[in-house]
Amino acid sequence: MGNYILRRFLVIVPLLIVISVISFIVVQLPPGSYVETYIQNLKNQGYQPDENEIERLESRYGLNQPAYIQYFTWMKNMIFEGDMGRSFVYKQPVSEIIAERAPMTIMISLMAILLQWIVAVPIGIFSARYQYSIFDYIVTFFGFIGLALPNFLFALVLMYFVYVHTGWAVVGIFSPEFVDASWSFARVLDMLKNLWIPLVVIATAGTAGLIRTLRGTLLDELKKQYVTTARAKGMKERKLILKYPVRVAINPLISTIGWMLPAIVGGEVVVSQVLNLKTLGPVLLGSVQSEDMYLAGGIIMILSSLTVIGTLLSDILLAWVDPKVRYK
Repeated sequence: MGNYILRRFLVIVPLLIVISVISFIVVQLPPGSYVETYIQNLKNQGYQPDENEIERLESRYGLNQPAYIQYFTWMKNMIFEGDMGRSFVYKQPVSEIIAERAPMTIMISLMAILLQWIVAVPIGIFSARYQYSIFDYIVTFFGFIGLALPNFLFALVLMYFVYVHTGWAVVGIFSPEFVDASWSFARVLDMLKNLWIPLVVIATAGTAGLIRTLRGTLLDELKKQYVTTARAKGMKERKLILKYPVRVAINPLISTIGWMLPAIVGGEVVVSQVLNLKTLGPVLLGSVQSEDMYLAGGIIMILSSLTVIGTLLSDILLAWVDPKVRYK
């Protein structure tokens, strides 16, 4: 087990370097730059900047250097100084923008993942155990709805339903009087009061997918010979299912933990716009649209690092649940 974990750790550093290169290339792919977009906006407003002003702006943002120089400067400052660059649009250090929004993003994402597992695992097991029952048909029906329903549409419907029946308008994670307030017990209660709607919306599609995955995998396991043999020996059905088939069927869920966090962050971009959530999703979208390359690159690096760490944790959990994995 120790050697298996060590091998996984040794892969992380070169993987993050490759990810940083790819992230920077992807951010550089769109034609033009922030300065060109900025100048075009000035021209649209009737102002014509001269060549000296354009050169000054390019020099100010370091855009007059080759791309590889920009990359190595960015990486050097990030590794040795913790400086991820400065946002062109926000006029702030990227690290400050990420530090402001990352905790809320990670909290919502982790709680959404936890909610998905709490709901999906028992329903998936029960649905597979009682295949083609009324419960199974109901779960399948709502599962397909959950997979097909766009999150932003579900958010709008839920907001409308809550407002019509309670008069309470969802305006974000905090009510207006608590947005700029310091942390207190009252602020935490207000956050919990507003948090359930984005959690339900973001977790819906993921929960439906997990239920379908667990149900299908568990149905395959229940048909295998070792299950039939255990039943013939008189083992109780509940103990049999939880001890053997579920332990194998849950492997696909564990192996995808590392992908769930960035998938949730990516999926909540539009939801965050609708629900006015102060998370990284809308900032990433805006930075890509405005070609704010250091901000976009910094957020992509953070999400990529979370993916790598999440994948490492899923590998460790998978090796613990299924010892055969560590020997492959």
